[in-house]
Amino acid sequence: MATRMKAGIIGAAGYAGGELVRLLLLHPYVELVFAQSNSQAEQPITNTHTDLVGETTLTFSSDMTAEVDVLFLCAGHGAARKFLETTSVAATTKVIDLSQDFRWNEQTSESIVTTGERAFVYGLPELQREEIKKAQHIANPGCFATAIQLALLPLAQESILTSEVHVSGITGSTGAGQQLSETSHFSWRTENISTYKVMQHQHLHEINRSIKQLQPNQQPAIHFVPYRGPFARGIFITAYTSSDLTLAQATELYQSYYAQHPFVIISAQNPDLKQVINTNKCILHLQKHGEQLVITSMIDNLLKGASGQAVQNMNLLFRLDETTGLKLKPSAF
Repeated sequence: MATRMKAGIIGAAGYAGGELVRLLLLHPYVELVFAQSNSQAEQPITNTHTDLVGETTLTFSSDMTAEVDVLFLCAGHGAARKFLETTSVAATTKVIDLSQDFRWNEQTSESIVTTGERAFVYGLPELQREEIKKAQHIANPGCFATAIQLALLPLAQESILTSEVHVSGITGSTGAGQQLSETSHFSWRTENISTYKVMQHQHLHEINRSIKQLQPNQQPAIHFVPYRGPFARGIFITAYTSSDLTLAQATELYQSYYAQHPFVIISAQNPDLKQVINTNKCILHLQKHGEQLVITSMIDNLLKGASGQAVQNMNLLFRLDETTGLKLKPSAF
């Protein structure tokens, strides 16, 4: 790519926004033109994202300051739709939304959500890579949705995800956003654990839609219990379902499905969460216990579950190698 594309961020002061600033500053084909924040306007970015000291002298803007080639919306659920309804954005600008505003449509099972003249394609590259390449606007998947879908897609692709699925998953405190709440406060969160949104997490909408997309005649029940974990970042889920596959057959199926997807790794060893922290990777591990196929899936909720996946989608939109700017070392110790 001969010229650098211009990028802007709306809602850049939060956790996902900060990670996106970091990734775009380091991306070889991107110039970060502005990073907008209502709460931190005119303040140096490094006052909020202190990890970027020495990396940038940009200040947060109060609004869009220029037309850009790609616009990332990190404004939060509900705010992204409102922003597009009230702000003039050039028709040529590609939009990647990190909220849930355009991830699903309750009236249809299609993976395209429209608002006005904009059509948002669901941006899970391991499911929709070719559709993403042709899109103008992307709805970035949710973090739990990403980890769970990557655990189940190979089975659905072969229409053999026919039995009910049980999933438990734990997420770090950054998944709750930067605004302080009782359950994200250090004194409450540390050395503590609790469930929330049991069997009714909003990411089930995305997961069920994607499964139906791959095997329209089978829609197994997915029972999901999410946990708040006493750590800052990362998602670790375990899913199990009845399957006739042997472990060798399941391993071959998963390796084949993800052979052309660089960020998904099938690990023969039982992995741990630190292996994916600070990366755009998803590590999957398979076990077979009696009739149950057990799939462990883990990601960094702020990268593969948010900003890293957004940059991966940007790379696909602009026909770059999808790993560009995302070859990151995990924080293994």
